[in-house]
Amino acid sequence: MTLDDALLQLLQLLKSRNYSFVTTTPATHAHSIMRGSSSANARDIIGWSRYFSVNQADPDIVALLRAADMLDVRENGPAKSKVRVSSLGDLLFLHSAYPTDDHDSVFFGPDSYRFASFLAGEMPRLNARRRIVDIGAGAGVGGMVASQLSPGAQITLTDINPQAIRFSRINAAFNGMDVEAIQTDALDGVPGAIDCIIANPPYIADGAHRAYRDGGGAHGGRLSLAWAKAAAERLVTGGALLLYTGSAIVDGEDRLKKALLEALSDFDVTYRELDPDVFGEELERADYADVERIAVVGLVAIKR
Repeated sequence: MTLDDALLQLLQLLKSRNYSFVTTTPATHAHSIMRGSSSANARDIIGWSRYFSVNQADPDIVALLRAADMLDVRENGPAKSKVRVSSLGDLLFLHSAYPTDDHDSVFFGPDSYRFASFLAGEMPRLNARRRIVDIGAGAGVGGMVASQLSPGAQITLTDINPQAIRFSRINAAFNGMDVEAIQTDALDGVPGAIDCIIANPPYIADGAHRAYRDGGGAHGGRLSLAWAKAAAERLVTGGALLLYTGSAIVDGEDRLKKALLEALSDFDVTYRELDPDVFGEELERADYADVERIAVVGLVAIKR
């Protein structure tokens, strides 16, 4: 059994036992961890990333985590899973354990659910799409939701993080979806014509420069703008960009919106706030001193 086979079997085992887990914000997760738990069930181990006693846990889960080299066991102490599994509708997604401090962490959280909802609301309004590329796919949420919404479309997932490509391939195989996964920066390694690009870029300015979180300069908006510009160059006429991201609002002004509209001057664009206030804790940082709020926004652009 390969390491990836063990992770695939872990997903299959959890599905057979009707596992479900909704991943929360890191702040909410931290509160849950502080409360503690006396159990060692699947949700504690694979969802909440709690330390647990191997002798008290489900032996099948422990065996598969060992086989996947995803069990961290302290000497003469408790164990901890190196991976998490979250549910989104009838789909399960493998991703990194809490806390996601490593540079190659594969993130899944509330933005994943909002991104999926954004796609579900917008994609049915588009004409049928032949090729959909999910930039910075992470665990593969966007591409797999798009696959459900666009039967028959070719789905390509890209990510600069090799661990994200690995996990997204496993997730796609488990969820019964045929996708192409390419390790590349944005669209650099994607050949051929593209008529739909979807993206949920990181949008927080992260001092640790973790790939899943760091949106770069302009209060985290630089990467969103760069991906929109890359999409503008690659989309065919009639092609669609669906961008879910965050924007730092300064003195009541959405500067990212202005920059995106300028970059997409050859597109018909709709843009709206999906959530007016997220990640308020970031405003305590010095580099957000002039930011009054961080809004989640959704953009749909059709190339003329």
